[in-house]
Amino acid sequence: MHRSVWLALKGVLLLVTIAWLAGCASSSDTSLALNPDSPSKMFADADALMSKGKYEDAAKKFEDVDREHPYSPEARRAIVMSAYAYFKGGKLPEAVAAAERYTTMHPGTKEAPLAHHIIASAYLEQMHGPNRDQDATRKALAELKTLKSRYPDSKYAKDADNRIRLCEDTLAAQEMEVGRYYQKRNNMIAAINRYKTVVSDYQTTAHVEEALYRLTVAYMSLGIASEAQSAAAVLGHNFPNSRWYKDSYAVLKTQGLTPALGEGTWAAQIWQGPVKPTAPPAPTWEPAAPTAPPAQTPTPPQSPSGPPPPSTLGGPAS
Repeated sequence: MHRSVWLALKGVLLLVTIAWLAGCASSSDTSLALNPDSPSKMFADADALMSKGKYEDAAKKFEDVDREHPYSPEARRAIVMSAYAYFKGGKLPEAVAAAERYTTMHPGTKEAPLAHHIIASAYLEQMHGPNRDQDATRKALAELKTLKSRYPDSKYAKDADNRIRLCEDTLAAQEMEVGRYYQKRNNMIAAINRYKTVVSDYQTTAHVEEALYRLTVAYMSLGIASEAQSAAAVLGHNFPNSRWYKDSYAVLKTQGLTPALGEGTWAAQIWQGPVKPTAPPAPTWEPAAPTAPPAQTPTPPQSPSGPPPPSTLGGPAS
């Protein structure tokens, strides 16, 4: 009886051992099935897909590297490369999502400037003309400024200046569009607020001259002569040969006024340019009648080109 019990226990132990070994083999087989290739080979395969123009397939392959080998040296660079592949394939939301994941997980690394560059480029591709929504433009501008401030010595930061000017010009143009709309409908307060935004936030754009002229006209229509004179004074000091100054001077002259920078006026406080507390000279030509020039619609910017390819594609950065 005792021997039979012992044999039964041995049988049970044998079955348990066999089951355990089978489980290990199954786990090993499953792991092998999920990770059939090394991370370096998977990265190289994704790179090959990129070379063939199969960008979406390449992006997914790069994502596989990070998902299946998250602690490998290739995984980090695979994230930013998936963003770049999505961008090249026209999958802009996916490109932004992948690049933002990289900047969140790996800030300050070698590929971080490229990730910010991809985000900005994706938003720039979604820009519209000044008469359309500018959410993408604002996001692109914010990303470009982040790139410039965090990585000023990167090659992508050097390309950011022109793009920043493009974004600011587009945003200023939209403010002018809306300001003219309100001014035509005699809603001067709303128009003034738009023109002020151009003068305060986008001083380096070509729209500042017109904005100062239209501030002169709007303030005069409200009977706020001091603000009108100050706006014209700032315009005359900084753009003495501008046709907008000529028209501003003419508007003031109809009321017996001249440009003068009044202490405490908004224009005197906000303008950061070379303004002097004296009246600017009169235009050298005879001022025209004080008629407002027709509203102008700035030409929508051309769609910017995408980011240049990374310096190396054949594996993770060393």
